[in-house]
Amino acid sequence: MADLLVNRVANSPIITLDLAQYLPTHAFDTFDIKDYLYMELILKEKEFRTVLKQTDWSHFKGKIVLVLCSTDAIIPQWAYALIATTLSQYAHDIFVGTKAEYLKAHFKQAIAEVDVTPYQGKPMILKGCGDTNVPAEAFSSMAIRLQDVAKSIMYGEACSAVPIYKKPKV
Repeated sequence: MADLLVNRVANSPIITLDLAQYLPTHAFDTFDIKDYLYMELILKEKEFRTVLKQTDWSHFKGKIVLVLCSTDAIIPQWAYALIATTLSQYAHDIFVGTKAEYLKAHFKQAIAEVDVTPYQGKPMILKGCGDTNVPAEAFSSMAIRLQDVAKSIMYGEACSAVPIYKKPKV
């Protein structure tokens, strides 16, 4: 009985923070402006407004809609505003840009709102190597948020964490 295995990770004060918990929970969809352009290149205002009015927007219901133009067309800024005001009745969220750009902005906002006081003086692990794709910027932003409160910050898993930051002893 003297050779009992002890789970030191489970008994340690280390707190693992999985940034994947801040991933959006709504489905993504894309509104590509090129499909509404003359020859997929030119925005004709009258025709553009007409086709937007005739569009069935219901399939965007409750989704995060990424508005972009996949061609090199020059799109006036008012067109994005027009699309957004129309989509706002259906979409959960509207973002002008790609999914990667959306995730960067989403994590920046989500991390800014995290209450870090429970992590005061605690050793922290930012969980990495998960099944989800968390942008690198999210790890940087969270490390910066935790730096003032956490005793230490590591990246990875408890069994093989990479040290990121250790609060200097005063």
